Amino acid sequence: MVFAQSYDYGGSTKAERPQGDYNRAEWTMAWAVLIASGVLEAVWATALGASHGFRRKGPTVVFAVAMVLSMVGLAYAMTELPTGTAYAVWVGIGAVLTAVLAVARHRERLTVARAALLLLLVGCVAGLKAVG
Repeated sequence: MVFAQSYDYGGSTKAERPQGDYNRAEWTMAWAVLIASGVLEAVWATALGASHGFRRKGPTVVFAVAMVLSMVGLAYAMTELPTGTAYAVWVGIGAVLTAVLAVARHRERLTVARAALLLLLVGCVAGLKAVG
């Protein structure tokens, strides 16, 4: 009698399944949640700076809520996506958006070198999604 081949994932994430063994809807949702979590990373990083060492209540509350939601989203995304890819994309989105917010709020200057490096980082994040 032939039994269907089963995989013992040994407690690993779904991201470590054999190639082609995934649910497209779950994978798409993981990417959407990961992107939203990266945006929330920029929110909490910006709020952290605005909190002035947790002395201002409003930004401190925004920081705490955004950080928890960002981490929960990252953890969820890591159930479907490879850990290294998910973390790199999350950090990349957060870093680029934090820098863009700082420039938009006139807290930092946008130099040609900074703009080029941010574009390079965006390209790397897009590349990770394309190959991930």
